[in-house]
Amino acid sequence: MDEVTHYRKPGQLTRRLMNPSLILMMRLGVSVWGSRILEVRGRQSGLPRRTPVNLLDVDGRQYLVSPRGEGQWVKNLRADGGRLALLLGRRRDERTAQELPDSEKPAILRAYLRKWKMEVGVFFDGVTADSQQCDVERIAPHHPVFLLSARPDG
Repeated sequence: MDEVTHYRKPGQLTRRLMNPSLILMMRLGVSVWGSRILEVRGRQSGLPRRTPVNLLDVDGRQYLVSPRGEGQWVKNLRADGGRLALLLGRRRDERTAQELPDSEKPAILRAYLRKWKMEVGVFFDGVTADSQQCDVERIAPHHPVFLLSARPDG
């Protein structure tokens, strides 16, 4: 898979206004529809890297979906064996993430699109929560999905 074609960089508005605003709100303990600050260790620097994410609850399980594709947080998460922390205010929730195979992604992608279509729909090539199954399966390889669980050492 060509990673360059499966990642959409955030624009100036997102990088300079939206993400910093969301991060500030979450540092103050305010979550917008399940948003959290994801902290993963940088695969080259070893330093903590933070980015806002949407935490998705489906049938009592929690997931992270990368709407933009193979971004830096995805690469860092894979490199660190799925270790992450979700931050909201002073709360730090240590987790482990397991990446789902493409065959298990469609139901999660549909739920994600149902909840955050207005925010992230543009990144899914016209596919919506109500699209044909074949269309959701077509885009699944371009959107990493991770099932979260409590970290045994956290």
